[in-house]
Amino acid sequence: MINKAIILAGGMGTRMSPLTKAVNKQLLPIYDKPLIFYPLSILMLAKIKDILIIVNKGQLNQYRKILPDGKHLGINIVYKEQTYPKGLPDAFLLGEKFINKKNVALILGDNFFYGQNLTSKLISCTKLKNGAKVILHKVIKPELFGVAKTSKTGRITMLKEKPKKFISDLAITGLYFFDKKVVEYAKRLKPSARNELEITDLLKVYLKKKKLTSDILGRGGAWLDTGSIEDFYKTSAFVSAIENRQGFKIACLEEIAFSNKWIGKKEILNAIQFYGKCDYSNYLKKLIS
Repeated sequence: MINKAIILAGGMGTRMSPLTKAVNKQLLPIYDKPLIFYPLSILMLAKIKDILIIVNKGQLNQYRKILPDGKHLGINIVYKEQTYPKGLPDAFLLGEKFINKKNVALILGDNFFYGQNLTSKLISCTKLKNGAKVILHKVIKPELFGVAKTSKTGRITMLKEKPKKFISDLAITGLYFFDKKVVEYAKRLKPSARNELEITDLLKVYLKKKKLTSDILGRGGAWLDTGSIEDFYKTSAFVSAIENRQGFKIACLEEIAFSNKWIGKKEILNAIQFYGKCDYSNYLKKLIS
């Protein structure tokens, strides 16, 4: 079972400069909420309550203003500062003490997921005992992504980073589930040509051991990487369209916590007071009226 997770919310956000020179990308708004709410909501939908958020050095106080310690959501949030980005597997080295030889999930702070049966898929992934599991999503331009070729049972048979020749149109998204050996394997990795530890190299360790499996976010699901300005605003437009048409909010953390029975009406009222007069507060009022 996986009940611990890391959100990697560091990085320089250079593709979104100059916006990211003063504010961390994950604190910028996707429609009416900070980006960090979206990956956090995914972990909460997976019923994961113990969460480490890795942030850039000097940006801790900005995060704590909006997400102090998680008690208001019935969860536990701790932080770790990263001096500079060293690649995704560095999250396991920084989080070794937090992981504490347990199975762990990792989600990238700039990834957005949405889907009809997403919750049941996530809960299924947290049942992982051994090996590693990734979430895959079909893409039109696989040459822009790390991709995976799979067997009929979902076991991954090949991994390729930005393949020049077509091997698969299944991109590896920024949501991963690992067994307790992940720290040990991450420690053995050597930096790549760009002087970073590569997530593909870590996944290949599990691939060699035939312990790398996958789940696919199907046709009804959406995965968006908000790394560039264009993708950032596309995601914002997507959230706006869904929320305004259907009348419910995506990534309303208090709503997820309330439906999970982690918090009660008192915490919702406290949240309304904290956020003040806004549409988000009005939405929370409807939850308890």
